[in-house]
Amino acid sequence: MLNQSDLKQWQKKKKLVDEDDLDNLEQRPPVLTIMGHVDHGKTTLLDHIRKTRVAATEAGGITQGIGAYKVMVSVDGKKQPCVFLDTPGHEAFGAMRARGARVTDIAIIVVAADDGIRPQTNEAIAHAKAAGVPIVIAINKIDKDGANPQRVMQDLSSIGLMPEDWGGDTPMVQISALKGDNINDLLETVMLVAELQELKANPHRSAKGTVIEAGLDKSKGPVATFIVQNGTLKRGDIVVCGEAFGKVRALFDDGGSQVKEAEPSMPVQVIGLSNVPSAGDEFEVVPSLDTAREKAEVHAELLRNERITAKAGDGKVTLSSLASAVSAGKLSGLDLHQLNIIMKVDLQGSIEAVRQALQVLPRDNVTLKFLLQATGDVSTSDIDLAIASEAVILGFNVKAPGPVRSYAENKGVEIRLYRVIYDLIDDVRKAMEGLLEPVEEQEKIGSAEVRAVFSSGSGRIAGCMVTEGKVMKGCGVKVLRKGKTVHVGALDSLRRVKEIVKEVSAGLECGIGMEDYDDWDEGDILEAFNTVQRSRTLEEASASMAAALEEVGIDL
Repeated sequence: MLNQSDLKQWQKKKKLVDEDDLDNLEQRPPVLTIMGHVDHGKTTLLDHIRKTRVAATEAGGITQGIGAYKVMVSVDGKKQPCVFLDTPGHEAFGAMRARGARVTDIAIIVVAADDGIRPQTNEAIAHAKAAGVPIVIAINKIDKDGANPQRVMQDLSSIGLMPEDWGGDTPMVQISALKGDNINDLLETVMLVAELQELKANPHRSAKGTVIEAGLDKSKGPVATFIVQNGTLKRGDIVVCGEAFGKVRALFDDGGSQVKEAEPSMPVQVIGLSNVPSAGDEFEVVPSLDTAREKAEVHAELLRNERITAKAGDGKVTLSSLASAVSAGKLSGLDLHQLNIIMKVDLQGSIEAVRQALQVLPRDNVTLKFLLQATGDVSTSDIDLAIASEAVILGFNVKAPGPVRSYAENKGVEIRLYRVIYDLIDDVRKAMEGLLEPVEEQEKIGSAEVRAVFSSGSGRIAGCMVTEGKVMKGCGVKVLRKGKTVHVGALDSLRRVKEIVKEVSAGLECGIGMEDYDDWDEGDILEAFNTVQRSRTLEEASASMAAALEEVGIDL
C-alpha cells in the first residue's frame, strides 16, 4: 500500500491516480517511444522487436495506422509486456506534451554510430527533456564501416547526457537493429529503467487515459486510438474525451483483432464516438450518456468562450505574448518565472557566445531555460517544440526557409532572427521583464478638506473644499486625520450643488461619498489618487526579492 507521498508522485506524473486507487495499485507495462534522426534506424529497431516488416507493409514506407504496439519482451527468461508508440515525427509528441498528457514513460533515442548527433537527434532529446521523460540511448549501426560508438558517447556527454559506463546516469546500449545484435540488452535496460520508475495503476476501476491518434473512417466513422493509463476500458463503456463522447461499440488491439477490454498501458482503437477527438485529449468513463453529453458540451462551451474572449495574438508563442503573460500561483512577496528558449545559430561557437552574453541579465526572478541549442537554420521541428513548451525561437546568423516561416505563421509562432548580438540581448531582456508582475503605484491627482458633514438617505456625506488639483468619481481616496491615514477606498459619489458630476477642480466645493466609509470628521484631509501600473526592470525585481527574503530571515 502507498502513502500520501507516493500518491503525489504518481499524481505529478500522470494526474490520473486518485486516493481511492491506493489499495489497488498494480504494476503496469511501460509505454515507450522510439525517437531520433531520420534514417538512424528507428523503424528498423521497432521492426526487429515486433518481428514484422512494418515499413514494407505501409504506403510508401511511411509510419501510419494505430501508432502503438504491445510487445512481449523476454527479461531473465520471463515474458513481460511493454507498449511502443510509433509516433511519426515530433508534432504529435509535442501536441500531447502541450496538453499536459505525459503518455510516454521512457524515450528510446536512436543515434547512428556512423553518423553521430544530427539535428533531429537534438530535437528528440529536447522533446524528451521538456516532457520530463527518462532517456535511454540506442547507439545503432555498430556493424557498419565507419561506426564509432565512443565518439557518439563523447558527443552525447558534451550535451549533458553522460553514459552510465562513464559514471553518468544515462543508459547507452550499442546495437545493430538490422542484425539484431544486443537488442535484448537494450530491452532489458529499458525494462530496468521502467522497474525503477515503479509504474502502477488500478485496473479495478473505470478507465482514464489519453487519445494518441484520431481520424474519420469512411465506413466506421470517428476512430480514435486510446492509451489506457488507469482502470480498465470495456466494450459498452460510455466515454467522454474533449468535445467527443459516446458508447464504446468496439475495441481493436494493435493487430486489428476485436477485444472485450483494455487494461492499463494497453493501446486500443475505439469505435462509437460522436465525433473525432484531438490527439492529446484525456478520456474518462462516465456513468451515462447524459453525463457524457453534458461534460462534452461544457468542454465545447469553454473552448467557444476562450475563442470569443481571446484577444488578438493570445495563444501565440511570441516574445510579446510571453512578455504580457504573467504566471499564476506566485509565492507571497516573490515573483518567479521561466522563459523557455530555442536557440539556433550558425556555428557551434556562437552558442557559448550568445549564452555568455545573456549571463549579464539578472536571473533572480526570471530564469532562462535553453530547451534546444543547435546549429543550422530554423526547422518545422523547432516550431513544434516551441508550441509544446511555450518557448521562443531565437536565431543568430541563421535563416528560416519560406515553408518554415509559413508553418510558423499558421501555428502562431514567432521566429526572431538576429545579426547583432546586442539586439538579441535587448529583446530577451524585454521578454524577461514583461513576465514580471507590474508594480501598482498611487499617483496623486488632488486633495480636499472636509468642511462639514451632512446626513443623507444613503449615509453621511462629506462637504468638502477642493484645495489642490481635482477629485474625480471612481478615483482612490486616502482619508487623513491629524496626519494619520484612517481609511483608504474609492470615491463612490461626487456632487456639486446637488448635481452629480464626474470631477471637481481646486477652489470649488463639493459633496463626497464613499461606499464603505462615512465616519467623517470636520478637518479631515482627503487625498485623491489614481492607481497606475508600472513595469519593473530585472534589477528592481531582484532588489524586491532580496527584501522579501530578508523579511523572512533568508539571506541570499
